[in-house]
Amino acid sequence: MMNVLIPTDFSENSHNAIRYALDYFAAIPVNFYLLHISPNTAMPADDDSDLLFNTAASQGTAQGSITSLREEILHFKLLAKNAGHQFFAIHENMLLVEAIRKQIDAKEIDYVLMGTKGASKNNRNEIGSNTSEVITKVKCPIFVIPENARFKKIKNISFLTDYNCIYRNKVINGLSQALLIQKAALRVLHIRSQNTMLSAAQTDNKGFLHYFFKDIKHSFHFLENKNIEAGVQDFVETWEIDLIAVVAKNLNLTQRLLFNRINKSISYPYEVPFLILHE
Repeated sequence: MMNVLIPTDFSENSHNAIRYALDYFAAIPVNFYLLHISPNTAMPADDDSDLLFNTAASQGTAQGSITSLREEILHFKLLAKNAGHQFFAIHENMLLVEAIRKQIDAKEIDYVLMGTKGASKNNRNEIGSNTSEVITKVKCPIFVIPENARFKKIKNISFLTDYNCIYRNKVINGLSQALLIQKAALRVLHIRSQNTMLSAAQTDNKGFLHYFFKDIKHSFHFLENKNIEAGVQDFVETWEIDLIAVVAKNLNLTQRLLFNRINKSISYPYEVPFLILHE
């Protein structure tokens, strides 16, 4: 049985993430743990935050939060597409990262799934300080579901890499599991800033991916001399990418993709879910 943890503040963004999870895992039995943090102990929000656990919807007593969790579970039980989907309510009075870490250990969580509201009002931040904190500090595969993401049959999963890291078991297994669950093709994308050949180590790492995924439909691509965000946008549109996977260890790439300011022509952070893989 797979275990999925979904932090919720009872907002539409959280509800959208839960709906996405029900569709994504429709073919397999899953324990869904809905986690709510009391607002008085959540991380402080600022103008760049996605306001997770700081919305008016989450105000109230602990008992009120528990009641809301139960109502949310009843609602999503009706939407579940698999009789093996089970739902559990969790209420915590601690900081968000601490609460998530606690539940990962206690419930043997396979994935954390977080809904986000996309860009902030002043367009300086893509997914908010809370999600950023979880991505960098919680060592578990994390789905980031933008507010405009709607589940559709996942045909192509893009794996963004610079080929500079040795792919550990947790990364490979996380990526492989996503491909198998969705019966999707893997599109490996290397974006390089200048016209240089791969080093021997990079070539070896690329060869490892080719060997490991030999039984899965896959292809290798590269874009050079392009802005990373624009390159990813072009690739998403050209190859009809439904999910973007990236290794969290590559902090520079993750920052560029998710946290930098972008222009209006870049839409993928609002529409395409990300899968953040940890070593």
